[in-house]
Amino acid sequence: MGTLIRGGLVVTATDQSRADILIEGQTISMLAEKIDERGHDVVDATGHYVFPGGIDPHTHLDMPFGGTVTADDFETGTRAAALGGTTTIIDFALHTKGDSLHNALRTWHAKAEGKACIDYAFHLTIADGRDETMAEIPRIIREEGVNSFKVFMAYKHVLYVDDETIFKSLLACRDAGGIVQVHAENGDVIEVTTKQALDDGKTDPIWHALTRPVECEGEATHRAIRLAEIAKAPLYVVHVSSAMAADMISDGRKRGLPIYGETCPQYLVCDTEDYSRPDFEGAKYVLSPPIRDKWNQAVLLAKLKNLELHTFGSDHCSFNLCGQKELGRHDFSKIPNGAPTIEDRLAILYHVGVNSGALGLNQFVALSSTNAAKIFGLFPRKGTIAVGSDADLLIWDPNSERTISATTHHMNVDNSVFEGMRVKGRPRYVFSRGVKVVDGDVFTGTKGHGRFQKSEKFFPVAL
Repeated sequence: MGTLIRGGLVVTATDQSRADILIEGQTISMLAEKIDERGHDVVDATGHYVFPGGIDPHTHLDMPFGGTVTADDFETGTRAAALGGTTTIIDFALHTKGDSLHNALRTWHAKAEGKACIDYAFHLTIADGRDETMAEIPRIIREEGVNSFKVFMAYKHVLYVDDETIFKSLLACRDAGGIVQVHAENGDVIEVTTKQALDDGKTDPIWHALTRPVECEGEATHRAIRLAEIAKAPLYVVHVSSAMAADMISDGRKRGLPIYGETCPQYLVCDTEDYSRPDFEGAKYVLSPPIRDKWNQAVLLAKLKNLELHTFGSDHCSFNLCGQKELGRHDFSKIPNGAPTIEDRLAILYHVGVNSGALGLNQFVALSSTNAAKIFGLFPRKGTIAVGSDADLLIWDPNSERTISATTHHMNVDNSVFEGMRVKGRPRYVFSRGVKVVDGDVFTGTKGHGRFQKSEKFFPVAL
């Protein structure tokens, strides 16, 4: 006996068709215009779209930062992700300077195993450029199934690495079949501007944005792309927040470089005015790079439409206002950076992109699932609807509306940067490797269902 999904419009990154889908075990066994329902459980998808399950390429679960730990662990975070339509996340395992990459990966496996409600893969950060660190990269890719490595140009004295380390990482990944990711902000400049602001008694959340001007992101993005160009290596720029940085990626692509860009829901719907909300509520929006002036939103959406930006990650990094963000009530530099976004990622992209007419359904699937699967070595096991692919399916109701609120979301956190936003379109059912894990507003999966997914080596892909 299998599960038959009947009557929906099946949408991939390239095609749309009225078709039935048969799930047997953990995979899709048949895709046809009409499949005999005898002996199968039938799920009626009439009036709905059937998408590949969402792939979130950028999450931070159970992560220490700023003197605290993110509010969502692998259980609460992946449960919320599933309720939002995501069936695979790629989380960041944090390397510690002087330690091994393998130890970092072991630590994150321990955090996720037995807790994750949906499937997961890992990226690894690189904290130093020691020869021992670089030498680990080929084995990590070959044996551990992690093909992506992140370097930080920001967070001086914490996560920051210099250009030498970035360049060495690019060379090592190029030769081993990996891809470097970069957090592109000029950390040296931010160090100076932050100190100046605090010396002048400027402590409110708005100064987080004012001390990290868009030029810091633009310059760092340009520099990272040029380093990748010299190294003849691929590069993935995470959480692009501004038109300036997005233009740098577009320029690199025009020169034929394998440069990929990601943006996030907060940059499409939040703006700098949010930092001035009263009663310290502006602290909700302290994340990096910061929220930008509103006009950047239209540019980022256009870049997504034209596939000049290629993926849509949540950058989920949740902290409670009470007890966590409050650490910086009298010093904006001590506010833990991040926002809870894993549950609302797809709803924001669908509402702002598809409902507005800016994105088609195929583009929505490419940005929310397929492109991440291709870049990070999970395709076609993940990110598409095809015979033999994992039965990760999102049955989407395009007409259902809801209001986003911290009082009703499923993330383990007391705030939402999208509070009060009305969105149209939401999951009806979600299947993870053939198991129905979401039925409307109800999570029907189980803790520990999620499995680690090894990534294949990176190779440049046409998106």
